[in-house]
Amino acid sequence: MGALVVSTGSTTPAGQPADDAASSAPRPAAVVVLAAGQGTRMRSARPKVLHAVGGRSLLGHAMVAGRALDPQTLAVVVRHGRDLVAAEVERVDAAALVVDQDEVPGTGRAAQCAVEALDARGPLDGPVVVTASDVPLLDGETLAQLVAAHVTDGNAVTILTTVVEDATGYGRIVREEGSGDVLAIVEHKDATDAQREIREINTSIFVFDADVLRRGLASLGTDNAQGEMYLTDVVAFARAEGRTVRAVITDDPVAVEGTNDRLALSVLGKEMNRRILERWMLDGVTVVDPETTWVDVDVELAPDVTLLPGTQLHGATAVAEGATVGPDTTLTDVEVGPGATVVRTHGSLAVIGAGASVGPFAYLRPGTVLGERGKIGTFVETKNAEIGAGAKVPHLSYIGDATIGEGSNVGAATVTLNYDGVAKHRTVVGAHAKVGGDNMLVAPVTVGDGAYTAAGSVITRDVPAGALGVSRAQQRNVEGWVERKRPGTPAAEAAARARADGGPDPADPASAPAADAAPEGTSH
Repeated sequence: MGALVVSTGSTTPAGQPADDAASSAPRPAAVVVLAAGQGTRMRSARPKVLHAVGGRSLLGHAMVAGRALDPQTLAVVVRHGRDLVAAEVERVDAAALVVDQDEVPGTGRAAQCAVEALDARGPLDGPVVVTASDVPLLDGETLAQLVAAHVTDGNAVTILTTVVEDATGYGRIVREEGSGDVLAIVEHKDATDAQREIREINTSIFVFDADVLRRGLASLGTDNAQGEMYLTDVVAFARAEGRTVRAVITDDPVAVEGTNDRLALSVLGKEMNRRILERWMLDGVTVVDPETTWVDVDVELAPDVTLLPGTQLHGATAVAEGATVGPDTTLTDVEVGPGATVVRTHGSLAVIGAGASVGPFAYLRPGTVLGERGKIGTFVETKNAEIGAGAKVPHLSYIGDATIGEGSNVGAATVTLNYDGVAKHRTVVGAHAKVGGDNMLVAPVTVGDGAYTAAGSVITRDVPAGALGVSRAQQRNVEGWVERKRPGTPAAEAAARARADGGPDPADPASAPAADAAPEGTSH
């Protein structure tokens, strides 16, 4: 068998758990991710492999795909931006081995450093997968198929290849007539005119027999135009020994496309998002406008979720069944409960309970927890706030470092004043309490269960359960002030007309309307 064509057009989002094909594949001795390159075409101070698509770094995608094979060791070779890249390795997978490449350049030298480091832990024996760190759509399923073909055929080297319309710049796969085995990988600049007509290309993703890889790397030198050690030269070494070199062709070229610049990063990011959304829609999620909806690889969505236009879901956001998010909403690491609605909201590290409503124009900062059937309304900002079941903060308020009990209502324009210039303090509002509009709650302070506070109050002392807290100056009306101080103005003329027409005389208490018998300050 010279080549095995496999489909990698799966709609499974990159980074999702591997399916049965990956989990049942032969276990590799090691997966080696080459992440030592500088990536100058990114024109960035940040190492190329740390640029992200779909909420995960390029390196992170490669490591997740490699880990899906359950290798005995996952190794990452680093060099440029060494400390930053090593820190990302630790963050993504603390069990991975970081291998330093020395000053000798080339993919062959990177692989050689990895083999030496792995051998130091015990001689490698079995399949060794070597993969690139800039191929974000490559998944564990594709790698598993590659490893399975390698083991089944007893190959010395198995290469993942693909066929493209324009192969300019890529290494060509030269096959042996009859058997279809791979004779060589010829770089574009070294190819003959006939070889440049070949459209099957090398993806820089391999499986090697460990012993062949070890000895092949030992035979490499830097006597070439680039002065580098080429991993692809191990193919020629294996062929010279009479060993079998074969290829697995993927029919999805985009899945093995590398990222060399920011244009490619954008193109692959859009394609990844398309595949993620396609998978979720097939799983029962309504995406009203896929063109304006972005969902990261680690986001979890339940059936009957609806995503409205302009929605962005990042990080570990999880949306439960029947919830609606959007339009124009960005959530990062937010948990949305069943049946909740989140409209025109920006939130991070927050929890939204079942049947709760948020927005429009709400800002949920880290530590916000909204209980079942609770409400955070228009132009409300919350931070480190627990808002109980059925509690409401409907509009125009800041609730920070606070606990709002179940069933309570916070009136418009209420602010919890939680910072004294040195330390943060907490405000506690009990169950079924009513906080009046335009209240300033000066922490630390507690409003007890069932208590009320009057509109316009500055609450600096605890309000006992069932009490009415009032803190405001006595109103005083200065009669005739406008006509005396602003004569000739439209206001003065209107006041004069009102008196002439027999309207109520503000100076006569008997002419004033009856006071509202409702408790003070419960406006919301």
